[in-house]
Amino acid sequence: MGPHWPAEKRFPLLVKWLDCQERLSLQVHPPTSVAAELHGEPKTENWFIAETAPGAQLLAGLRRGVSRESFTRALADGQAEACVHRFPVAAGDSILIPSGRIHAIDAGNLILEIQQNSDTTYRVYDWGRTGLDGKPRALHVAESLRSIAWDDFEPAPLRAAPTSGTVADCAEFCIRRIVLGAGESLEVAAGEQPRLLSVVSGSVLLGEHALSRGENVLLPYASEVSFRAPDMAMVLLTENFAV
Repeated sequence: MGPHWPAEKRFPLLVKWLDCQERLSLQVHPPTSVAAELHGEPKTENWFIAETAPGAQLLAGLRRGVSRESFTRALADGQAEACVHRFPVAAGDSILIPSGRIHAIDAGNLILEIQQNSDTTYRVYDWGRTGLDGKPRALHVAESLRSIAWDDFEPAPLRAAPTSGTVADCAEFCIRRIVLGAGESLEVAAGEQPRLLSVVSGSVLLGEHALSRGENVLLPYASEVSFRAPDMAMVLLTENFAV
């Protein structure tokens, strides 16, 4: 992590592959302004959509005009879904989910989620489902209503592109999409910062070792590394997270 990273401090990111065969619950993570009061931790995350089934969608943010009062009424009536912004997605799309943004992942999405290292999630609505015990799963309505950003209306995803560019840039991390043509290399200098490399298309070679689609590797502060793409490839490089 570098010479200035406290040895007792935990690693700041979690990396997950989410293979969503059914819709996940409607949830929110507490923003910094209320997290401590709720005895939770903030969690900003980014979703990179690797694959989708036909018609796959995501839910993120509120529909324009929804207020805390109207959402609370809809929640009591079992109509919360009508208050949340829904949009279609395709492979290569990406969206940042900052703490406070209400969200849910619909069925048919394979997502690479890169997030703050936090495990605080408030489930506000679960589509009337029951758990394995036949009872409704626990909800965190009061905490959710304190955490939702009530001015966060209809955020737009970053659509897929065949070129390099930034897909997320926030206080917690920066994620760059890097497209490599056949035979091109990505050089990572030593002594700058730790970085995370995620292969999302094709493969790259680290020496003789191939890193395939779906693999994630941590590049330590001290590493000087060169990755070469034998054929066209796309990687995500997550950086600026050592804070």
